[in-house]
Amino acid sequence: MRPLVRLVPALALVTGLLCTAAPAQADQTAAAKQPEAIGRGGAVTSVDADATAAGLEVLRRGGNAVDAAVATAAALGVTEPYSAGIGGGGYFVYYDARTGKVTTLDGRETASRTADTSLFLENGQPLAFNDAVTSGLSVGVPGTAATWEQALRRWGTRDLAEVLKPAERIADRGFTVDQTFQDQTALNQDRFKDFPATRALFLPGGKLPAVGSTLRNPDLAATYRELGRGGTAALYRGPIGADIVRTLQHPPVDPASGRNARPGKVDAADLAAYQVRQQDPTHVNYRGLDVYGIAPSSSGGTTVGEALNILGTSNPADPVQYDHRFLEASRIAFADRNRWVGDPGFVQVPTRQLLDPAYAKSRACLIDPKHALTSPLAPGDPYHPAACAGSGQPVAEPYEGQSTTHLTVADRWGNVVAYTLTIEQTGGSGITVPGRGFLLNNELTDFNFTPLTPGVPDPNLPGPAKRPRSSISPTIVLKGGKPFLAVGSPGGATIITTVLQVLTGRIDRGLTLEQAIAAPRASQRNTAATQAEPAFLASPEAAKLQAMGHVFSATPEIGAATGIERLPDGRWLAAAEPVRRGGGSAAVVHPSR
Repeated sequence: MRPLVRLVPALALVTGLLCTAAPAQADQTAAAKQPEAIGRGGAVTSVDADATAAGLEVLRRGGNAVDAAVATAAALGVTEPYSAGIGGGGYFVYYDARTGKVTTLDGRETASRTADTSLFLENGQPLAFNDAVTSGLSVGVPGTAATWEQALRRWGTRDLAEVLKPAERIADRGFTVDQTFQDQTALNQDRFKDFPATRALFLPGGKLPAVGSTLRNPDLAATYRELGRGGTAALYRGPIGADIVRTLQHPPVDPASGRNARPGKVDAADLAAYQVRQQDPTHVNYRGLDVYGIAPSSSGGTTVGEALNILGTSNPADPVQYDHRFLEASRIAFADRNRWVGDPGFVQVPTRQLLDPAYAKSRACLIDPKHALTSPLAPGDPYHPAACAGSGQPVAEPYEGQSTTHLTVADRWGNVVAYTLTIEQTGGSGITVPGRGFLLNNELTDFNFTPLTPGVPDPNLPGPAKRPRSSISPTIVLKGGKPFLAVGSPGGATIITTVLQVLTGRIDRGLTLEQAIAAPRASQRNTAATQAEPAFLASPEAAKLQAMGHVFSATPEIGAATGIERLPDGRWLAAAEPVRRGGGSAAVVHPSR
């Protein structure tokens, strides 16, 4: 059987900044990316060398993992503003070495309190997806700044002003554009040119930023300084928020462009009402390890957890059978995710039932060792598990943007943070807040515009102050109550399968963390074809999987993971992508090799 080939474009990522043709000065040049580091004193890993260096600076000055995580995230808002920033949101998972407890923060964006199920309908019909994305309608109330403030208040040792300093410096001085950055900018060029503020920042002189040029963002540096002085009240109840509301309600589009950038609904009262949710993590036991993730509104923790529970019912040594079971467990877990998971503030989400080992056993018996299942697969009923049974009609997979960024941090005391943040689609809504230096999210397009399957309840329709479902999956793994692994990834719905594949590669397949992150990937999400990277398709296992009925579609890359592992001798191993998304950056305070 020949694989079904469907190539998808590379991620589009950029920084909204001022550009100069001259190469960066020595103190502005990004540190060389290093995908692996081992040592003591703490560790930081992210997709960007400048951001990793910002977090490491905070650790070296005595800050803890939470302080360094916020510093790293703020720097990513400068160097990766198409993936992250204070115009977006995210999910924060924290292990406290003193208490031995894992806690999470849901900093997901929310819809306006006036939103309803017709949010993305015009004349009774759903908007074209791209029209919805590049509009004020797609913008949810940002949660990132509130997440930083709450994390620092609860667990940090430094104030917001101090941990923002490295990011302010990067924004003021600039950083060096590389080929990946330019390529990703190019993919957004057509829509960015239609917004004067976005065009001025991202397309200096109307052109792509040159590789080797220095990009600066003094507006964002000033915004960070304002947040440092006044706290996040400046955003949720002050002048930054007023600028956000003005921008999304009256998108500053070039009249000559002909683009219909529809106004959004979020207002000042919505910003003032925003709250980060502190909640318990999801938890499953896998091969004697405690795996903690993020609970709904993200589907990451429930879907990774259910798939692990299914995989935990057996452990085949044969690599073909292992890949087969990995793909089938993902397929089954996504069938359940699409039907049952949404914002628990608005719909009943069977989180406990989805993570029950007995439910996993009832779903695992669907797996035939000789033949692949066919998608779309019907969901199960976690409230009334029945062996090998489906429940109702299959629910289709909705589209999710491929952006997002992940960072992982550990400190000398043993505290660990896994934090994934996003503005949804690469480049978010495409709308820059004039004079503020950051893009607004398009997170509300993670809602389903209409029910995915007629007649089947849809937990992810828009609603007032509702959080759209996410696939973000920051994960911390404990061994004997102490940190063993922490990992996460960007990539839309492929985040779930990427995290799952890294975890199983490390835990089950004898790979080192670096090898598990670098290994070829495949992503099955209850779709007719499984997305797979070229290296996976070229493996001897792929042909045997196709003979079993698996169908593959080619995609250049899946995810961009980062992770940290605590070695038996107490050192930290930090690992990032060696190639994907331009490669990542890992560093430790005191390297030992």
